[in-house]
Amino acid sequence: MLVLNNKNKGKVILAGAGPGDPELLTLKTLRYLQKADVVITDRLVSDVILEEYTNKDAQVLHVGKQCRKGASTPQSTINELIVEYALQGKLVVRLKGGDVSIFSNVLDELIVLKENQIEYEIIPGVTAALGAAAYAGIPLTAREHSTAVRFLTYYKTDLLDESYWKEIADTNDTLVFYMSSDTLGSLIEKLKNFGIGKDKHIAVIEQATTVLQNVYSANIYDYMEKWGPQEYVSPTLIIIGKVAALHNQFKWQENSHSKENYFKPVAKNGYAVSRA
Repeated sequence: MLVLNNKNKGKVILAGAGPGDPELLTLKTLRYLQKADVVITDRLVSDVILEEYTNKDAQVLHVGKQCRKGASTPQSTINELIVEYALQGKLVVRLKGGDVSIFSNVLDELIVLKENQIEYEIIPGVTAALGAAAYAGIPLTAREHSTAVRFLTYYKTDLLDESYWKEIADTNDTLVFYMSSDTLGSLIEKLKNFGIGKDKHIAVIEQATTVLQNVYSANIYDYMEKWGPQEYVSPTLIIIGKVAALHNQFKWQENSHSKENYFKPVAKNGYAVSRA
């Protein structure tokens, strides 16, 4: 338990930066960034936000995570940094890619803030599922297609049990998988083995909402034959269901056909200061 005492405590803003396009930043987060003393940012935040929308005098700390690839900043280090700067009386913006509450470690950060009696606010952002679907021309729910959406992750092959695989193979809910491109082949095979409907499609969206976006789309039974195994650029989001077929009809942004990284890879030690 990290608990420190300081009467002149600052404030922490836990804010979502959106999925990539810097113009998807909320006005409330923008206003806090312009007043921030310290910004502690994830990897999946556009450089435009940090360079153009953030207080020029703010200290910017990069505390990225990159799943199984590259280095990652331990959550304990992030917690310590948040508390350290807040106890110096500073306004700290903890900036997360997408939304604050979807597949993030916000609970760990809330716990340490409460333990240290530090004031905070939580500001939502556009989560990757909503941004990726919109920029791919895919409504996540639609009449005669789907009336519900499930957000899941399959970055490790032991996360879902057999009974749940059967359930999601049978459902007409739209399935959105975060952080699962490395296990895509296994994901597709699992759903096929459990009899997912032949009317279900899949859209794999690479670097969604950025100028480097690519969408790979097909019927789920034809996907691997059409696109084959490949290494996707992070971040990649997967949409499965009847609605995924609507991409071909309603796409409004062409593929970039680029494998360049929009977001910088994590530093070797997982922690870097770009502005002091």
